[in-house]
Amino acid sequence: GEGGRYTLSLDGETPRALGEARVGELARFAEGDIELRVAALEAPAEAEFTLVKHRRASAIRDLGDRLSVAEVGVGRGTSTGMLRLTLTGPDRDEIRRSLDAVAETFLTQNVRRQSAEIEQSLAFLEEQAPELRTQLRAAEDSLNEYRAAQHSVDLTSEAQAAIEQFVALDSQLNELEFREAELAQRYTPNHPAYQSLLRQKRHLEAERAALNARVDDLPEAQQEVVRRTRDVEVTQAIYVNVLNRLQELQVARAGTIGNVRIIDDAEVGAAPIEPRKPRIVMLATLLGGMLAMSGVAVRGLLNRGVEVPEQLEEAGLPVYATVPLSDEQKKLVRRVKHRRERQAREVVSDVLAERAPTDTASEALRGLRTSLHFAMLEGRDNRLMITGPGPGVGKSFIAVNLGAICAQAGQRVLLVDADMRKGHLHHAFGGRSDSGLSELLGGRQGLDEVIRHSRIDGLDYVARGMVPPNPSELLMTAGFSRFLDAGGERYDLVIVDTPPVLAVTDAAVIGAQCATTLLVARFQVNPLREVQLAVRRLETAGVTVKGAILNAMVRKAATRYGYGYY
Repeated sequence: GEGGRYTLSLDGETPRALGEARVGELARFAEGDIELRVAALEAPAEAEFTLVKHRRASAIRDLGDRLSVAEVGVGRGTSTGMLRLTLTGPDRDEIRRSLDAVAETFLTQNVRRQSAEIEQSLAFLEEQAPELRTQLRAAEDSLNEYRAAQHSVDLTSEAQAAIEQFVALDSQLNELEFREAELAQRYTPNHPAYQSLLRQKRHLEAERAALNARVDDLPEAQQEVVRRTRDVEVTQAIYVNVLNRLQELQVARAGTIGNVRIIDDAEVGAAPIEPRKPRIVMLATLLGGMLAMSGVAVRGLLNRGVEVPEQLEEAGLPVYATVPLSDEQKKLVRRVKHRRERQAREVVSDVLAERAPTDTASEALRGLRTSLHFAMLEGRDNRLMITGPGPGVGKSFIAVNLGAICAQAGQRVLLVDADMRKGHLHHAFGGRSDSGLSELLGGRQGLDEVIRHSRIDGLDYVARGMVPPNPSELLMTAGFSRFLDAGGERYDLVIVDTPPVLAVTDAAVIGAQCATTLLVARFQVNPLREVQLAVRRLETAGVTVKGAILNAMVRKAATRYGYGYY
Protein backbone atom coordinates (compact mmCIF):
# COMPACT_ATOMS: atom_id res chain seq x y z
CA GLY A 1 0.00 0.00 0.00
CA GLU A 2 0.84 3.67 0.08
CA GLY A 3 2.59 5.46 2.92
CA GLY A 4 4.19 2.39 4.48
CA ARG A 5 0.91 0.53 4.96
CA TYR A 6 0.14 -3.03 3.92
CA THR A 7 -2.80 -5.46 3.89
CA LEU A 8 -2.60 -9.03 5.15
CA SER A 9 -4.81 -11.70 3.54
CA LEU A 10 -5.21 -15.38 4.31
CA ASP A 11 -4.96 -17.75 1.33
CA GLY A 12 -7.30 -20.68 0.91
CA GLU A 13 -10.30 -21.77 -1.09
CA THR A 14 -11.90 -18.41 -0.28
CA PRO A 15 -9.13 -15.84 0.41
CA ARG A 16 -10.08 -13.21 2.97
CA ALA A 17 -8.44 -10.00 4.13
CA LEU A 18 -7.39 -9.98 7.80
CA GLY A 19 -6.70 -6.26 8.12
CA GLU A 20 -4.25 -3.45 7.52
CA ALA A 21 -1.10 -2.40 9.41
CA ARG A 22 1.90 -0.09 9.15
CA VAL A 23 5.52 -1.02 8.52
CA GLY A 24 7.64 -1.11 11.67
CA GLU A 25 4.76 -1.71 14.08
CA LEU A 26 3.72 -4.95 15.78
CA ALA A 27 0.28 -5.74 14.37
CA ARG A 28 -2.25 -8.31 15.51
CA PHE A 29 -4.70 -10.00 13.16
CA ALA A 30 -7.45 -12.61 13.48
CA GLU A 31 -8.29 -11.63 17.07
CA GLY A 32 -4.67 -11.90 18.16
CA ASP A 33 -3.99 -15.34 16.63
CA ILE A 34 -1.48 -13.79 14.22
CA GLU A 35 1.21 -11.30 15.26
CA LEU A 36 3.37 -9.72 12.58
CA ARG A 37 6.03 -7.03 12.54
CA VAL A 38 7.33 -5.98 9.13
CA ALA A 39 10.64 -4.15 9.61
CA ALA A 40 10.83 -2.75 6.07
CA LEU A 41 9.10 -3.06 2.70
CA GLU A 42 11.36 -2.30 -0.25
CA ALA A 43 8.84 -2.67 -3.05
CA PRO A 44 6.50 -0.54 -5.16
CA ALA A 45 2.83 -0.14 -4.30
CA GLU A 46 0.54 -3.13 -5.00
CA ALA A 47 3.46 -5.56 -4.76
CA GLU A 48 2.52 -8.91 -3.22
CA PHE A 49 4.54 -11.16 -0.92
CA THR A 50 3.78 -14.68 0.28
CA LEU A 51 4.39 -15.44 3.96
CA VAL A 52 4.59 -19.05 5.09
CA LYS A 53 4.29 -19.96 8.78
CA HIS A 54 6.40 -23.02 9.54
CA ARG A 55 5.77 -25.21 12.53
CA ARG A 56 8.44 -24.95 15.20
CA ALA A 57 9.41 -28.62 14.84
CA SER A 58 9.72 -28.38 11.05
CA ALA A 59 11.78 -25.17 11.28
CA ILE A 60 14.16 -26.80 13.80
CA ARG A 61 14.41 -29.89 11.62
CA ASP A 62 15.20 -27.78 8.54
CA LEU A 63 17.94 -25.89 10.37
CA GLY A 64 19.35 -29.12 11.82
CA ASP A 65 19.48 -30.75 8.38
CA ARG A 66 21.51 -27.84 7.00
CA LEU A 67 23.83 -27.47 10.00
CA SER A 68 26.89 -29.65 10.54
CA VAL A 69 29.44 -29.52 13.40
CA ALA A 70 32.89 -31.10 13.21
CA GLU A 71 35.99 -30.92 15.40
CA VAL A 72 39.00 -29.27 13.78
CA GLY A 73 42.52 -30.73 13.77
CA VAL A 74 41.64 -34.05 15.36
CA GLY A 75 44.49 -36.57 15.29
CA ARG A 76 44.82 -40.14 16.49
CA GLY A 77 44.03 -40.09 20.19
CA THR A 78 44.07 -36.25 20.35
CA SER A 79 41.36 -33.62 20.62
CA THR A 80 41.77 -29.89 19.97
CA GLY A 81 38.44 -28.83 21.41
CA MET A 82 37.86 -26.50 18.42
CA LEU A 83 34.61 -26.92 16.50
CA ARG A 84 33.77 -25.81 12.97
CA LEU A 85 30.10 -25.02 12.30
CA THR A 86 28.92 -25.23 8.68
CA LEU A 87 25.51 -24.07 7.46
CA THR A 88 24.24 -24.37 3.89
CA GLY A 89 21.36 -22.60 2.22
CA PRO A 90 20.31 -20.45 -0.74
CA ASP A 91 20.33 -17.06 1.11
CA ARG A 92 23.79 -15.66 1.95
CA ASP A 93 22.50 -13.15 4.55
CA GLU A 94 20.30 -15.77 6.21
CA ILE A 95 23.27 -18.16 6.46
CA ARG A 96 25.48 -15.52 8.11
CA ARG A 97 22.81 -14.36 10.58
CA SER A 98 21.70 -17.88 11.49
CA LEU A 99 25.22 -19.18 12.01
CA ASP A 100 26.21 -16.18 14.18
CA ALA A 101 23.02 -16.68 16.19
CA VAL A 102 23.79 -20.37 16.73
CA ALA A 103 27.31 -19.56 17.95
CA GLU A 104 26.10 -16.76 20.27
CA THR A 105 23.36 -18.96 21.69
CA PHE A 106 25.84 -21.74 22.36
CA LEU A 107 28.13 -19.30 24.17
CA THR A 108 25.27 -17.85 26.24
CA GLN A 109 24.00 -21.28 27.24
CA ASN A 110 27.51 -22.31 28.24
CA VAL A 111 27.81 -19.30 30.57
CA ARG A 112 24.40 -20.05 32.01
CA ARG A 113 25.40 -23.63 32.68
CA GLN A 114 28.53 -22.42 34.49
CA SER A 115 26.47 -20.10 36.76
CA ALA A 116 23.53 -22.48 37.25
CA GLU A 117 24.55 -23.38 40.84
CA ILE A 118 25.01 -19.72 41.74
CA GLU A 119 21.57 -18.92 40.34
CA GLN A 120 19.96 -21.65 42.42
CA SER A 121 21.73 -20.44 45.61
CA LEU A 122 20.70 -16.85 44.86
CA ALA A 123 17.11 -17.89 44.38
CA PHE A 124 17.14 -19.69 47.74
CA LEU A 125 18.74 -16.75 49.61
CA GLU A 126 16.48 -14.17 47.96
CA GLU A 127 13.54 -16.21 49.16
CA GLN A 128 14.90 -16.45 52.73
CA ALA A 129 15.93 -12.79 53.21
CA PRO A 130 12.39 -11.28 53.45
CA GLU A 131 11.30 -13.99 55.89
CA LEU A 132 14.37 -13.37 58.13
CA ARG A 133 13.77 -9.63 58.09
CA THR A 134 10.18 -10.18 59.26
CA GLN A 135 11.30 -12.61 61.97
CA LEU A 136 13.94 -10.11 63.20
CA ARG A 137 11.40 -7.33 63.44
CA ALA A 138 8.99 -9.58 65.35
CA ALA A 139 11.74 -10.72 67.77
CA GLU A 140 12.81 -7.15 68.50
CA ASP A 141 9.23 -6.05 69.12
CA SER A 142 8.69 -9.01 71.47
CA LEU A 143 11.86 -8.21 73.49
CA ASN A 144 11.02 -4.52 73.81
CA GLU A 145 7.46 -5.25 74.95
CA TYR A 146 8.65 -7.69 77.63
CA ARG A 147 11.28 -5.26 78.96
CA ALA A 148 8.70 -2.49 79.11
CA ALA A 149 6.27 -4.71 80.95
CA GLN A 150 8.88 -5.83 83.47
CA HIS A 151 10.35 -2.32 83.87
CA SER A 152 13.82 -3.55 82.78
CA VAL A 153 15.55 -6.76 83.81
CA ASP A 154 19.29 -7.00 84.53
CA LEU A 155 21.08 -10.02 83.06
CA THR A 156 23.80 -11.84 84.94
CA SER A 157 27.10 -12.74 83.38
CA GLU A 158 25.89 -16.33 83.04
CA ALA A 159 22.84 -15.18 81.11
CA GLN A 160 24.99 -13.02 78.79
CA ALA A 161 27.30 -15.98 78.12
CA ALA A 162 24.30 -18.18 77.31
CA ILE A 163 23.04 -15.63 74.80
CA GLU A 164 26.44 -15.48 73.07
CA GLN A 165 26.57 -19.29 72.88
CA PHE A 166 23.05 -19.38 71.43
CA VAL A 167 24.07 -16.90 68.73
CA ALA A 168 27.17 -18.94 67.83
CA LEU A 169 25.29 -22.24 67.72
CA ASP A 170 22.39 -20.89 65.68
CA SER A 171 24.80 -19.23 63.23
CA GLN A 172 26.59 -22.52 62.73
CA LEU A 173 23.31 -24.35 62.32
CA ASN A 174 22.15 -21.78 59.77
CA GLU A 175 25.39 -22.16 57.82
CA LEU A 176 24.89 -25.93 57.80
CA GLU A 177 21.37 -25.48 56.46
CA PHE A 178 22.72 -23.42 53.53
CA ARG A 179 25.31 -26.08 52.82
CA GLU A 180 22.67 -28.80 53.05
CA ALA A 181 20.55 -26.94 50.48
CA GLU A 182 23.53 -26.86 48.09
CA LEU A 183 24.42 -30.53 48.67
CA ALA A 184 20.81 -31.60 48.13
CA GLN A 185 21.04 -30.27 44.54
CA ARG A 186 23.98 -32.56 43.76
CA TYR A 187 23.85 -35.58 46.10
CA THR A 188 21.39 -37.89 47.77
CA PRO A 189 21.20 -38.13 51.61
CA ASN A 190 23.25 -41.36 51.43
CA HIS A 191 26.33 -39.58 50.03
CA PRO A 192 29.29 -39.46 52.49
CA ALA A 193 29.55 -35.64 52.33
CA TYR A 194 25.83 -35.35 53.01
CA GLN A 195 26.09 -37.81 55.93
CA SER A 196 29.02 -35.84 57.46
CA LEU A 197 27.00 -32.62 57.35
CA LEU A 198 24.05 -34.33 59.04
CA ARG A 199 26.33 -35.57 61.84
CA GLN A 200 27.65 -32.04 62.45
CA LYS A 201 24.10 -30.74 62.48
CA ARG A 202 22.98 -33.32 65.07
CA HIS A 203 26.01 -32.46 67.27
CA LEU A 204 25.18 -28.72 67.25
CA GLU A 205 21.52 -29.42 67.96
CA ALA A 206 22.58 -31.52 70.99
CA GLU A 207 24.72 -28.64 72.34
CA ARG A 208 21.81 -26.27 71.81
CA ALA A 209 19.52 -28.56 73.76
CA ALA A 210 22.06 -28.72 76.62
CA LEU A 211 22.28 -24.93 76.62
CA ASN A 212 18.51 -24.69 76.81
CA ALA A 213 18.63 -26.92 79.90
CA ARG A 214 21.12 -24.56 81.59
CA VAL A 215 18.91 -21.57 80.83
CA ASP A 216 16.01 -23.34 82.52
CA ASP A 217 17.92 -23.12 85.83
CA LEU A 218 17.90 -19.28 85.72
CA PRO A 219 15.17 -17.17 87.36
CA GLU A 220 11.97 -17.01 85.33
CA ALA A 221 12.29 -13.35 84.34
CA GLN A 222 15.86 -13.80 83.20
CA GLN A 223 14.90 -16.97 81.28
CA GLU A 224 12.33 -15.03 79.26
CA VAL A 225 14.74 -12.15 78.61
CA VAL A 226 17.48 -14.59 77.60
CA ARG A 227 15.17 -16.42 75.15
CA ARG A 228 13.82 -13.20 73.60
CA THR A 229 17.28 -11.64 73.42
CA ARG A 230 18.60 -14.88 71.89
CA ASP A 231 15.90 -14.75 69.21
CA VAL A 232 16.86 -11.17 68.35
CA GLU A 233 20.60 -11.78 68.29
CA VAL A 234 20.41 -15.05 66.40
CA THR A 235 17.96 -13.76 63.81
CA GLN A 236 20.01 -10.61 63.31
CA ALA A 237 23.21 -12.63 62.85
CA ILE A 238 21.54 -14.96 60.37
CA TYR A 239 20.00 -12.04 58.47
CA VAL A 240 23.34 -10.26 58.19
CA ASN A 241 24.97 -13.50 57.05
CA VAL A 242 22.32 -13.96 54.34
CA LEU A 243 22.82 -10.43 53.09
CA ASN A 244 26.56 -10.92 52.94
CA ARG A 245 26.12 -14.23 51.12
CA LEU A 246 23.76 -12.59 48.62
CA GLN A 247 26.31 -9.92 47.80
CA GLU A 248 29.06 -12.51 47.38
CA LEU A 249 26.96 -14.61 45.00
CA GLN A 250 25.89 -11.60 42.96
CA VAL A 251 29.52 -10.60 42.53
CA ALA A 252 30.38 -14.20 41.59
CA ARG A 253 27.53 -14.34 39.05
CA ALA A 254 28.63 -11.08 37.43
CA GLY A 255 32.14 -12.44 37.05
CA THR A 256 31.15 -15.87 35.69
CA ILE A 257 32.54 -16.66 32.22
CA GLY A 258 32.10 -19.81 30.15
CA ASN A 259 34.74 -22.15 28.84
CA VAL A 260 33.64 -21.52 25.24
CA ARG A 261 35.03 -18.77 23.00
CA ILE A 262 33.97 -17.76 19.49
CA ILE A 263 37.14 -17.72 17.41
CA ASP A 264 35.77 -16.45 14.06
CA ASP A 265 32.51 -14.91 12.93
CA ALA A 266 30.45 -16.59 10.21
CA GLU A 267 32.02 -16.28 6.77
CA VAL A 268 30.02 -17.01 3.60
CA GLY A 269 31.89 -18.65 0.75
CA ALA A 270 32.34 -16.79 -2.51
CA ALA A 271 31.36 -19.65 -4.81
CA PRO A 272 28.21 -21.79 -4.44
CA ILE A 273 28.76 -25.35 -3.25
CA GLU A 274 25.56 -26.72 -4.81
CA PRO A 275 24.58 -27.60 -7.43
CA ARG A 276 27.99 -28.67 -8.71
CA LYS A 277 27.23 -28.62 -12.40
CA PRO A 278 30.44 -30.20 -13.75
CA ARG A 279 30.16 -33.08 -11.30
CA ILE A 280 26.44 -33.52 -12.03
CA VAL A 281 27.08 -33.55 -15.79
CA MET A 282 29.91 -36.04 -15.38
CA LEU A 283 27.93 -38.32 -13.09
CA ALA A 284 24.84 -38.05 -15.29
CA THR A 285 26.91 -38.98 -18.35
CA LEU A 286 28.47 -41.96 -16.60
CA LEU A 287 25.15 -43.05 -15.11
CA GLY A 288 23.38 -42.66 -18.45
CA GLY A 289 26.03 -44.74 -20.18
CA MET A 290 25.87 -47.42 -17.51
CA LEU A 291 22.08 -47.53 -17.65
CA ALA A 292 22.13 -47.75 -21.44
CA MET A 293 24.67 -50.57 -21.40
CA SER A 294 22.74 -52.34 -18.66
CA GLY A 295 19.53 -51.96 -20.62
CA VAL A 296 21.13 -53.44 -23.73
CA ALA A 297 22.62 -56.30 -21.71
CA VAL A 298 19.32 -57.07 -19.95
CA ARG A 299 17.41 -56.88 -23.21
CA GLY A 300 19.93 -59.22 -24.79
CA LEU A 301 19.58 -61.68 -21.92
CA LEU A 302 15.79 -61.57 -21.93
CA ASN A 303 15.39 -61.57 -25.71
CA ARG A 304 16.51 -64.93 -27.04
CA GLY A 305 14.76 -64.60 -30.40
CA VAL A 306 16.31 -65.85 -33.67
CA GLU A 307 18.76 -63.28 -35.05
CA VAL A 308 20.59 -64.99 -37.92
CA PRO A 309 19.47 -67.56 -40.53
CA GLU A 310 22.27 -69.86 -39.45
CA GLN A 311 20.41 -70.55 -36.19
CA LEU A 312 17.48 -72.02 -38.12
CA GLU A 313 19.68 -73.90 -40.52
CA GLU A 314 21.65 -75.46 -37.66
CA ALA A 315 18.31 -76.71 -36.33
CA GLY A 316 17.71 -78.53 -39.64
CA LEU A 317 15.31 -75.97 -41.12
CA PRO A 318 16.33 -74.49 -44.50
CA VAL A 319 15.85 -70.71 -44.76
CA TYR A 320 14.11 -69.83 -48.02
CA ALA A 321 14.26 -66.06 -47.49
CA THR A 322 15.25 -63.35 -45.05
CA VAL A 323 12.82 -60.45 -45.38
CA PRO A 324 14.18 -57.15 -44.03
CA LEU A 325 12.09 -54.84 -41.87
CA SER A 326 10.49 -52.35 -44.22
CA ASP A 327 9.89 -48.71 -43.30
CA GLU A 328 7.24 -48.52 -46.00
CA GLN A 329 5.45 -51.51 -44.51
CA LYS A 330 5.23 -49.73 -41.14
CA LYS A 331 3.20 -47.01 -42.84
CA LEU A 332 0.69 -49.62 -44.12
CA VAL A 333 0.04 -51.09 -40.65
CA ARG A 334 -2.91 -49.82 -38.62
CA ARG A 335 -4.42 -50.90 -35.32
CA VAL A 336 -7.89 -52.47 -35.20
CA LYS A 337 -9.89 -53.37 -32.11
CA HIS A 338 -13.15 -55.31 -32.09
CA ARG A 339 -15.68 -55.14 -29.31
CA ARG A 340 -14.97 -58.69 -28.17
CA GLU A 341 -11.20 -58.13 -28.01
CA ARG A 342 -9.39 -56.62 -25.01
CA GLN A 343 -6.48 -55.16 -26.95
CA ALA A 344 -6.12 -53.68 -30.40
CA ARG A 345 -4.09 -55.60 -32.97
CA GLU A 346 -2.06 -54.53 -35.97
CA VAL A 347 -3.39 -55.34 -39.45
CA VAL A 348 -2.01 -54.82 -42.96
CA SER A 349 -4.06 -52.12 -44.74
CA ASP A 350 -2.44 -52.32 -48.19
CA VAL A 351 -0.16 -54.43 -50.41
CA LEU A 352 3.51 -53.43 -50.15
CA ALA A 353 4.46 -55.13 -53.42
CA GLU A 354 1.98 -52.86 -55.20
CA ARG A 355 2.71 -49.65 -53.29
CA ALA A 356 6.54 -49.99 -53.20
CA PRO A 357 7.67 -52.64 -55.70
CA THR A 358 11.33 -51.64 -55.32
CA ASP A 359 11.34 -51.91 -51.53
CA THR A 360 13.96 -54.27 -50.10
CA ALA A 361 11.23 -56.45 -48.57
CA SER A 362 9.60 -56.83 -52.01
CA GLU A 363 12.94 -57.78 -53.50
CA ALA A 364 13.42 -60.42 -50.81
CA LEU A 365 9.97 -61.88 -51.57
CA ARG A 366 10.89 -62.07 -55.27
CA GLY A 367 13.79 -64.23 -54.24
CA LEU A 368 11.37 -66.37 -52.22
CA ARG A 369 9.16 -66.73 -55.32
CA THR A 370 12.11 -68.14 -57.24
CA SER A 371 13.01 -70.56 -54.47
CA LEU A 372 9.43 -71.74 -54.18
CA HIS A 373 9.21 -72.42 -57.91
CA PHE A 374 11.82 -75.13 -57.61
CA ALA A 375 10.65 -76.37 -54.21
CA MET A 376 7.07 -76.94 -55.39
CA LEU A 377 8.08 -78.80 -58.52
CA GLU A 378 8.45 -81.93 -56.41
CA GLY A 379 5.14 -81.43 -54.63
CA ARG A 380 1.95 -83.33 -55.34
CA ASP A 381 -0.12 -80.12 -55.65
CA ASN A 382 0.21 -76.36 -56.05
CA ARG A 383 -0.87 -75.47 -52.53
CA LEU A 384 1.37 -73.48 -50.17
CA MET A 385 0.62 -73.08 -46.47
CA ILE A 386 2.13 -70.07 -44.65
CA THR A 387 2.12 -70.46 -40.88
CA GLY A 388 4.08 -69.42 -37.80
CA PRO A 389 4.74 -70.44 -34.19
CA GLY A 390 2.74 -67.58 -32.63
CA PRO A 391 0.81 -64.44 -33.49
CA GLY A 392 2.43 -61.22 -34.70
CA VAL A 393 5.22 -62.81 -36.77
CA GLY A 394 4.02 -61.41 -40.14
CA LYS A 395 2.35 -64.47 -41.73
CA SER A 396 -0.36 -62.42 -43.42
CA PHE A 397 2.18 -59.86 -44.65
CA ILE A 398 4.26 -62.65 -46.26
CA ALA A 399 1.19 -64.37 -47.75
CA VAL A 400 -0.36 -61.20 -49.23
CA ASN A 401 2.83 -59.81 -50.76
CA LEU A 402 4.10 -63.20 -51.98
CA GLY A 403 0.75 -63.69 -53.73
CA ALA A 404 0.97 -60.21 -55.27
CA ILE A 405 4.52 -60.77 -56.53
CA CYS A 406 3.60 -64.15 -58.03
CA ALA A 407 0.57 -62.57 -59.73
CA GLN A 408 2.74 -59.76 -61.11
CA ALA A 409 4.90 -62.50 -62.65
CA GLY A 410 1.91 -63.78 -64.65
CA GLN A 411 0.61 -66.51 -62.35
CA ARG A 412 -3.01 -66.92 -61.34
CA VAL A 413 -2.94 -66.88 -57.52
CA LEU A 414 -5.68 -67.60 -54.98
CA LEU A 415 -5.06 -66.26 -51.47
CA VAL A 416 -7.07 -68.00 -48.73
CA ASP A 417 -7.50 -66.62 -45.21
CA ALA A 418 -7.92 -69.84 -43.23
CA ASP A 419 -7.72 -68.10 -39.86
CA MET A 420 -11.46 -68.01 -39.24
CA ARG A 421 -10.95 -66.71 -35.70
CA LYS A 422 -8.83 -63.57 -36.11
CA GLY A 423 -7.93 -63.44 -39.78
CA HIS A 424 -7.45 -59.94 -41.18
CA LEU A 425 -6.24 -60.63 -44.73
CA HIS A 426 -9.27 -58.75 -46.16
CA HIS A 427 -7.96 -55.45 -44.74
CA ALA A 428 -5.06 -55.53 -47.22
CA PHE A 429 -7.55 -55.30 -50.09
CA GLY A 430 -10.01 -52.95 -48.41
CA GLY A 431 -12.72 -55.62 -48.18
CA ARG A 432 -14.98 -57.04 -45.48
CA SER A 433 -14.58 -60.24 -43.54
CA ASP A 434 -18.05 -61.70 -44.24
CA SER A 435 -18.96 -63.85 -47.24
CA GLY A 436 -15.81 -65.86 -46.92
CA LEU A 437 -14.43 -69.30 -46.05
CA SER A 438 -16.70 -69.98 -43.07
CA GLU A 439 -19.83 -69.33 -45.20
CA LEU A 440 -18.45 -71.64 -47.95
CA LEU A 441 -17.66 -74.49 -45.56
CA GLY A 442 -20.99 -74.00 -43.80
CA GLY A 443 -22.86 -74.44 -47.11
CA ARG A 444 -24.40 -70.96 -47.06
CA GLN A 445 -22.52 -69.70 -50.14
CA GLY A 446 -20.87 -71.21 -53.21
CA LEU A 447 -17.27 -71.06 -54.41
CA ASP A 448 -17.86 -68.32 -56.98
CA GLU A 449 -19.62 -66.20 -54.36
CA VAL A 450 -16.72 -66.18 -51.89
CA ILE A 451 -13.87 -65.65 -54.35
CA ARG A 452 -13.10 -61.93 -54.67
CA HIS A 453 -10.92 -60.13 -57.22
CA SER A 454 -8.21 -57.73 -56.06
CA ARG A 455 -6.75 -54.66 -57.72
CA ILE A 456 -3.83 -56.79 -58.93
CA ASP A 457 -4.45 -58.77 -62.09
CA GLY A 458 -4.28 -62.50 -61.48
CA LEU A 459 -4.66 -62.25 -57.68
CA ASP A 460 -7.94 -63.37 -56.09
CA TYR A 461 -8.62 -63.95 -52.42
CA VAL A 462 -11.09 -65.60 -50.04
CA ALA A 463 -11.77 -63.78 -46.75
CA ARG A 464 -12.22 -65.64 -43.46
CA GLY A 465 -15.97 -65.02 -43.25
CA MET A 466 -18.00 -64.63 -40.11
CA VAL A 467 -16.42 -66.19 -37.01
CA PRO A 468 -17.90 -69.71 -36.62
CA PRO A 469 -18.23 -71.54 -33.29
CA ASN A 470 -16.21 -74.54 -34.60
CA PRO A 471 -13.39 -73.46 -37.00
CA SER A 472 -11.29 -76.62 -36.56
CA GLU A 473 -14.25 -78.91 -37.28
CA LEU A 474 -15.11 -76.98 -40.45
CA LEU A 475 -11.55 -77.39 -41.72
CA MET A 476 -11.77 -81.17 -41.20
CA THR A 477 -14.86 -81.53 -43.42
CA ALA A 478 -14.83 -82.83 -46.97
CA GLY A 479 -16.01 -79.39 -48.13
CA PHE A 480 -12.63 -77.87 -47.32
CA SER A 481 -10.84 -80.58 -49.35
CA ARG A 482 -13.18 -80.01 -52.29
CA PHE A 483 -12.54 -76.27 -52.04
CA LEU A 484 -8.76 -76.77 -52.17
CA ASP A 485 -9.09 -79.18 -55.10
CA ALA A 486 -11.23 -76.70 -57.00
CA GLY A 487 -8.87 -73.86 -56.25
CA GLY A 488 -5.87 -75.91 -57.33
CA GLU A 489 -7.55 -76.59 -60.68
CA ARG A 490 -8.49 -72.96 -61.33
CA TYR A 491 -5.28 -71.30 -60.18
CA ASP A 492 -1.56 -71.82 -60.66
CA LEU A 493 -0.85 -71.24 -56.96
CA VAL A 494 -3.02 -71.45 -53.84
CA ILE A 495 -1.56 -69.70 -50.77
CA VAL A 496 -3.27 -70.52 -47.45
CA ASP A 497 -2.72 -68.21 -44.47
CA THR A 498 -3.31 -70.17 -41.24
CA PRO A 499 -3.57 -69.47 -37.49
CA PRO A 500 -0.43 -69.91 -35.31
CA VAL A 501 0.72 -73.49 -34.88
CA LEU A 502 1.18 -73.35 -31.11
CA ALA A 503 -2.16 -71.62 -30.48
CA VAL A 504 -4.66 -73.94 -32.21
CA THR A 505 -4.65 -77.16 -34.29
CA ASP A 506 -5.95 -75.53 -37.49
CA ALA A 507 -2.49 -75.31 -39.10
CA ALA A 508 -1.92 -79.06 -38.64
CA VAL A 509 -5.29 -79.85 -40.28
CA ILE A 510 -4.63 -77.52 -43.21
CA GLY A 511 -1.00 -78.64 -43.64
CA ALA A 512 -2.10 -82.23 -44.20
CA GLN A 513 -3.79 -81.10 -47.42
CA CYS A 514 -0.97 -78.83 -48.67
CA ALA A 515 2.18 -80.21 -50.28
CA THR A 516 4.37 -77.29 -49.27
CA THR A 517 4.56 -75.67 -45.82
CA LEU A 518 6.70 -72.69 -44.84
CA LEU A 519 7.15 -71.49 -41.26
CA VAL A 520 7.57 -67.75 -40.63
CA ALA A 521 9.80 -66.69 -37.69
CA ARG A 522 10.19 -63.06 -36.68
CA PHE A 523 13.61 -61.55 -36.02
CA GLN A 524 14.40 -61.34 -32.25
CA VAL A 525 10.82 -62.36 -31.36
CA ASN A 526 10.54 -66.11 -31.78
CA PRO A 527 13.10 -68.14 -29.79
CA LEU A 528 14.67 -71.09 -31.54
CA ARG A 529 13.05 -73.54 -29.12
CA GLU A 530 9.64 -72.12 -30.01
CA VAL A 531 10.32 -72.64 -33.72
CA GLN A 532 11.49 -76.21 -33.08
CA LEU A 533 8.39 -76.93 -30.99
CA ALA A 534 6.15 -75.68 -33.80
CA VAL A 535 7.98 -77.90 -36.34
CA ARG A 536 7.64 -80.97 -34.07
CA ARG A 537 3.92 -80.32 -33.59
CA LEU A 538 3.38 -80.17 -37.35
CA GLU A 539 5.51 -83.26 -37.95
CA THR A 540 3.49 -85.14 -35.31
CA ALA A 541 0.39 -84.41 -37.43
CA GLY A 542 2.14 -85.69 -40.56
CA VAL A 543 3.01 -82.26 -41.98
CA THR A 544 6.53 -81.78 -43.33
CA VAL A 545 7.91 -78.27 -43.07
CA LYS A 546 9.87 -77.43 -46.21
CA GLY A 547 11.69 -74.47 -44.71
CA ALA A 548 11.47 -71.17 -42.88
CA ILE A 549 11.24 -67.47 -43.64
CA LEU A 550 13.04 -65.06 -41.30
CA ASN A 551 10.86 -61.93 -41.28
CA ALA A 552 11.46 -58.32 -40.15
CA MET A 553 15.23 -58.64 -40.25
CA VAL A 554 17.00 -55.57 -38.81
CA ARG A 555 20.37 -54.51 -40.09
CA LYS A 556 22.92 -54.64 -37.25
CA ALA A 557 26.52 -55.73 -36.76
CA ALA A 558 25.61 -58.91 -34.89
CA THR A 559 23.42 -60.25 -37.75
CA ARG A 560 26.08 -59.85 -40.46
CA TYR A 561 23.19 -58.95 -42.76
CA GLY A 562 23.41 -56.51 -45.66
CA TYR A 563 21.12 -55.47 -48.42
CA GLY A 564 20.75 -52.67 -50.95
CA TYR A 565 21.95 -52.01 -54.44
CA TYR A 566 24.92 -54.02 -55.69
